[in-house]
Amino acid sequence: MLRTGATTAILAAALFGVSTPLAKLLVHDLSPWMLAGLLYLGSGIGLGLVRLARGLTGSRKRSERGLRGAEWLWLLAAVAAGGVAGPVLLMAGLTATPASTASLLLNLEGVFTALLAWFVFREGVDRRLVAGMVAIVAGAVVLSWGGTVSLDGGWGNGGWGNGGWGPAAVAAACLMWAVDNNLTRKVSLANPADIATIKGLVAGSVNVGIALALGDALPAAPTAATTAAGAMLVGLLGYGVSLVLFVVALRHIGAARTGAYFSTAPFVGGIASLAIFGEPVTLGLAAAAVLMGVGVWLHLTEDHDHEHDHDEMEHDHPHVHDAHHRHHHDGPVTEPHSHRHRHGRLRHRHAHFPDAHHAHRH
Repeated sequence: MLRTGATTAILAAALFGVSTPLAKLLVHDLSPWMLAGLLYLGSGIGLGLVRLARGLTGSRKRSERGLRGAEWLWLLAAVAAGGVAGPVLLMAGLTATPASTASLLLNLEGVFTALLAWFVFREGVDRRLVAGMVAIVAGAVVLSWGGTVSLDGGWGNGGWGNGGWGPAAVAAACLMWAVDNNLTRKVSLANPADIATIKGLVAGSVNVGIALALGDALPAAPTAATTAAGAMLVGLLGYGVSLVLFVVALRHIGAARTGAYFSTAPFVGGIASLAIFGEPVTLGLAAAAVLMGVGVWLHLTEDHDHEHDHDEMEHDHPHVHDAHHRHHHDGPVTEPHSHRHRHGRLRHRHAHFPDAHHAHRH
């Protein structure tokens, strides 16, 4: 469970981290609304085509299930927060924030995600997780301070020194994504590709519609097709595939811990930004990277193990036959598979995380 959750969360982080400096290359040619729309349309259309192709050529084995009942309401709320408000705030913030600074500020998404998970959605928390988040917040404070000294002896403006609103917009985007992450966890037992496709199509259509209503448009030909295609490709990988992996991680290790692993994204984005834009390495950026790195390490090395009870429950999700799934099948089965099944009462001890079977209080 931990290996699957950690791996998919870190892969999701890498894809999203690289998308931040790449989006900054496009933000000068497109309005924030239009760019956000194209990024999400790229993810929705691309994943939709992949799903269609797999449906035409794949097997009929039921390894995932669709969205059901109240899950649609949770997903729509998540789309509004993370699919509409979040990317627009990020695109606006990028216009007044160095890409490397914006990339590291995105660590705040993990902090906000954890705080909401702990205090609103009641996920388990321990001192190691709190210490990691304190380190990440300290790094964000250092990063957003005023003038910072460059490692080559020069002076550079920190995020808040450059008008203040750019980093504030990036931080607000992180809060919206934190809300999105916690709401998406409530639907994470459904097919991740379906969730990401719906998010992409709805959020992309809304943002492009707003952009057109405000009088925005694509650049004039011949650059229009290239710019739009570039934005949609970045969206497919950095928003679409990344989101599928992120939902898988939510399913296995919960919102707070997935957000912590996802905090590696800014480091990937920061390195890419330095290479793409040739931005100076400042003492503030280096210190923030160290503090944030310590925070992420504390989360990556967590070991949550105690005796706990499982109440009786019945649900439907992808699973294999393990200590938590010992039900009977008539005939041969393939794993993983998905069907409605019942869990009896169980008390045992093992390392675990707040997945669908471990939502107990601490």
